[in-house]
Order: sequence, then C-alpha cells, then structure tokens
Amino acid sequence: MKNLSISTIARTGVLIFALLNQILTISGHNPLPWSDEQAYEGFTLLLTVGSSLWAWWKNNSFTAEAIEADKIMKELKAKKE
Repeated sequence: MKNLSISTIARTGVLIFALLNQILTISGHNPLPWSDEQAYEGFTLLLTVGSSLWAWWKNNSFTAEAIEADKIMKELKAKKE
C-alpha cells in the first residue's frame, strides 16, 4: 500500500463511483439527489475552481528562457538530493 500514489487511489475511487452510479442508473434508481442541470452546474464549478487553483499553483513557463530555467532548476534540485 506504501507504493500507491494519491493519483492512483483517486482514479480508482472515481472509477468505482462511476461504475456504481452506472449500475444504479441501469437498474432504474437515481443514485444522485440532483437534476442533470444541477449536476452540470456543479461539475462546471468544480472544473473551473480546480483548473484555476492548478494554474495558480503551478509555475507556468511560456517563454523559451523560462522553460530553460526550469530545466536548470530541476537539474540543480536533482543534484541536491
């Protein structure tokens, strides 16, 4: 369990959730207590907030100089470890 990454656990959780949702939908149950429009709005909100936070957090290098500086920084960090 130590070797599992957080992203692996997250993807597995989303897959299990999607499969359970599909099984319940096929069997005629509405597993989610909201309408399609509310689900769409909620998903859009999560996507917008998530992508905004990700873009804010990450170092987004656009110029060739910035990309080269990122490579040098990674090399220096690798040597330090």
